[in-house]
Amino acid sequence: MNPFQFHNPTRIMFGSGMLDQLGSAVSQYGSKVLLVYGGGSIKTTGLYDRIMRLLQQANVEVHELPGVEPNPRVSTVRKGISICREYSIPFILAVGGGSVLDAAKAIAVGVPYEGDIWDFFMRKADIHSALPLGTVLTLSATGSEMNGSAVITNWEDQLKKAIGSIHCYPAFSILDPALTYTVPRNQTVNGIVDMMSHVFEQYFSRTTNTPLQERFCESILQTVIENGEKALHNPEHEEARANLMLCGTYALNGGMISVGMENDWATHMIEHEVSAIYDIAHAEGLSVLFPNWMKYVYKERLDRFVQFAVRVWQVDPAGKSDEQIALEGIQATRDYFTRIGAPSRLSELNIDAKELDRMAKETVRFGPVGSFKALHESDVRSILEMSL
Repeated sequence: MNPFQFHNPTRIMFGSGMLDQLGSAVSQYGSKVLLVYGGGSIKTTGLYDRIMRLLQQANVEVHELPGVEPNPRVSTVRKGISICREYSIPFILAVGGGSVLDAAKAIAVGVPYEGDIWDFFMRKADIHSALPLGTVLTLSATGSEMNGSAVITNWEDQLKKAIGSIHCYPAFSILDPALTYTVPRNQTVNGIVDMMSHVFEQYFSRTTNTPLQERFCESILQTVIENGEKALHNPEHEEARANLMLCGTYALNGGMISVGMENDWATHMIEHEVSAIYDIAHAEGLSVLFPNWMKYVYKERLDRFVQFAVRVWQVDPAGKSDEQIALEGIQATRDYFTRIGAPSRLSELNIDAKELDRMAKETVRFGPVGSFKALHESDVRSILEMSL
């Protein structure tokens, strides 16, 4: 286990009825707020009206930035920054899933910065401050409600990049599982894939002597597997939705489940370049790529993949070689994703080999990716070819 420091400043307000505390939570940060949300589902479900009523009761002046995209655009972020500056807004409230939350974080760090927000994503500037923000989560997936990361797309340049900073952590996040009942099936599927993929990035590590962290990861994976299909079968299954929501939060909340472990993140970096060009859902790309990344790297640490197969997927090791066990675990991952309706090949997403060289090259713009196995441009291209 490696030395580590862990600090997470986000206050989680979890459970039924927590939304009623929104007004008092927001008013602690001033009398104005920028309300950031997506394509309008919060209006059709009635959530928008509830939030507006709670904020009005708290005498909070509301300015709005609707229409955040599934792969949030830097152009939308710039609009939010302009609104905050024009009206001297001291606080941001994001209502939605990970894309909305990520856009809000980028707005928060962009307001006090004198340059262009994209500088942070291209590693031309460091983040030193941000406006405070809060979130109301409506989709269990990314963990953005309790971490300091954000991913934004520059559609004009077809680039998708990430930032991470302690300044990006939400001040508070309201997590009411009932707010996820109306999530469309495909988004529930994507959320399941996303949170499992976050755990994979931390679990498949070269660091040794981390039994507690490994079991944290395995328990989240098992809980997602058990509850994912329940939620898909019955979207208003309260226990399943609550368990998925908590899993999504814990799966990526600044490293709690993997403190002292070296993480990988190569598959996420590869997928970012796929969705930067083709504008697919992030989790759709992960569903295709991750089993193929596993097949490409499993020999780097066969023991971890054997453990994964036996503990997570209950693969029977009797009479089998370690390699057979590991490959069964990888196949079980692919089979589960397929069973819940996630794609297995890039061709299912209308992606062919035309941009493979470009995606591989951009993935390693800042150097090799991954720590489980450092991937160079040729490695990335091979994984993309396997995924066609």
